[in-house]
Amino acid sequence: MASIKTILRKKPLANGHFPVCLRVTKDRRTKYFKTLFNIPENEWDIKGGQFNKRNANYIQNNRLLNKILDRALKIYGNLEIETEDFTLEDFEKHFRVDSNPARQKEVFSFWREIIEEMNEAGRTGNAKVNSEALNSVKLFHQREKLSFKEITPTFLNKYEVFLRSRGGTDGGIGVRMRSIRALFNFAIQRNITKEGYYPFRTYKLSKFKGKAIKKALTMDEVMKIMHINLEDYPTLINAQNYFVFSFYTRGMNFADMIKLRWKDVSYDRIHYTRSKTKGNFSIKILEPVQKILDYYKDINPHTSYVFPVLFREDYTPTQLENRKHKMLVRYNQDLKKIAAMCQINKPMSSYVARHSFANCLKQKGVATDIISESMGHKNLTVTQSYLKELESGVIDEASEMLL
Repeated sequence: MASIKTILRKKPLANGHFPVCLRVTKDRRTKYFKTLFNIPENEWDIKGGQFNKRNANYIQNNRLLNKILDRALKIYGNLEIETEDFTLEDFEKHFRVDSNPARQKEVFSFWREIIEEMNEAGRTGNAKVNSEALNSVKLFHQREKLSFKEITPTFLNKYEVFLRSRGGTDGGIGVRMRSIRALFNFAIQRNITKEGYYPFRTYKLSKFKGKAIKKALTMDEVMKIMHINLEDYPTLINAQNYFVFSFYTRGMNFADMIKLRWKDVSYDRIHYTRSKTKGNFSIKILEPVQKILDYYKDINPHTSYVFPVLFREDYTPTQLENRKHKMLVRYNQDLKKIAAMCQINKPMSSYVARHSFANCLKQKGVATDIISESMGHKNLTVTQSYLKELESGVIDEASEMLL
């Protein structure tokens, strides 16, 4: 008797999430096949074997799960017709490897397949990053095909030189390399390539970490942005509001702000799930946040969204990603104008609000573990990277005491 079902594995990962897998049982033997998904336990419908409504993209994610399940059932049915005594190993071979194994072991075609799966799962941001990385590697390789065996430490070093020759920074190169590493991990999981070909034991990505200084504002600089009079510059008011709102909601990400609905605001709190980490937040509405909420309620009382970025309910994941990108570019441009008007000579972007929140709490003497908890970090190492600039400033002030 056979059983094919999508399930949540019982053993959690290091980040507390659980892998979503396809479980295939035949003749009292079971094999598990990983999917792209790792989620909190409360986002899973055990009985239905699918995502529940707590998952931000449950409709798109369930479509992909159904597609995986349909493919597995089709392969299993064909094997039953062709071979009466087939084994789980036979199923695995057909499920993991396409009818043309040589094509599947080719990097570019497999990469496009992963990108397609990400788009179907609603992970359009990841799909965009991987599409850009794929095009970059193709430009470097200058050939139609590339095998996983060819991606050696030497290949990666030459690719790094290529990226630097085109103005690539450590941060940008790191993004490209992490995409390749993730692709390799998918390929190994699906038996597309051998673990022995894995190049990242020799080629280390750690050299791209921590080199970029994360800029944060002081409390005085935040106050300048908050209180600057923009009556003569009405096009900049949204950027001012977005920055102040993010700062006073523990550094809420722009992607989460634009999806915030009025139903997420109740009494004196805001409830939302962070897109990046899937962590759930309940944030007290402070006075500056309440003023911003009142402002948008007055100018557009009939929309379901708090901020004037999304105006429809039927955006596809790709349309949503494109809209977010377009508005984020405009927000960052306007934020730089405001900073210049406030005579703040620091690089400005939406993420500065998050770093500034952490650093201003540290300036007030709040313990690092409390800051970490407030921001939803999984460990203190991440929080320490936010506070690095402040700590160096404190050291500078201490040194000046010797003069």
